[in-house]
Amino acid sequence: MTEPTDGVRALAVDIFGTTVDWWTGVTGQVAEVAAERGVALDAGEVADAWRELYLPSMARVNDAARPWAYLDTLHRESLDELLVRFGVDGAFDEPSRRRLVRAWHRLPAWDDVAEGLARLRTRYQVVALSNGGFALLTAMLKAEGLDFDAIISAQNARAYKPDPRAYREAVELLDLAPDRVLMVACHRWDIDGARRAGLRTAFVERPREKGPHRTADLAADTASDVKVGDFVELAAALGC
Repeated sequence: MTEPTDGVRALAVDIFGTTVDWWTGVTGQVAEVAAERGVALDAGEVADAWRELYLPSMARVNDAARPWAYLDTLHRESLDELLVRFGVDGAFDEPSRRRLVRAWHRLPAWDDVAEGLARLRTRYQVVALSNGGFALLTAMLKAEGLDFDAIISAQNARAYKPDPRAYREAVELLDLAPDRVLMVACHRWDIDGARRAGLRTAFVERPREKGPHRTADLAADTASDVKVGDFVELAAALGC
């Protein structure tokens, strides 16, 4: 019997939300910086609003509405906009803004990821495929002790997921046909983008990915070859 993952040689793994808990990490650091600046601010609300600007900011790059800029630059532009929106623009100086942008470099891994990655790497090439900048990814994954065989950033393709160029760059660097690569993500837009580029897909559900007050994407809302609850379950599903 043919399995949907037969022939897969490599896994391309999303990072923000799928591998690390961006909401908890960003919220905690926003709260810390705001307290130091003497500002009363709902850190969770800021994190939510910041993330809402994530895809639109990258879409402007993909659509050539603005020149290429790596993710730290986009995050900084979004942050500046949000501080005005929240009425606290004058309370954050340049060093505090730089520190807030770098909050996205320091995010905690989900508890299942390290074990799942170790098992998956016994059978497959496993690479990070993220919209994060290369320096961000290198620092964060090292700090969290997450072992990948390679890191592929949007900087490589100068295009952001879900643009097909981002997935095709990964496929080309791995020297594999698209259907030999399995994209692992917890976002419907990422899974759908990978499928359009010809990759196989695995949806990992992360119920807490968007924090306690918003609903995360669900596996039932998109088509994928594999649907699992975490990385350990993914390793078992792929025979690792």
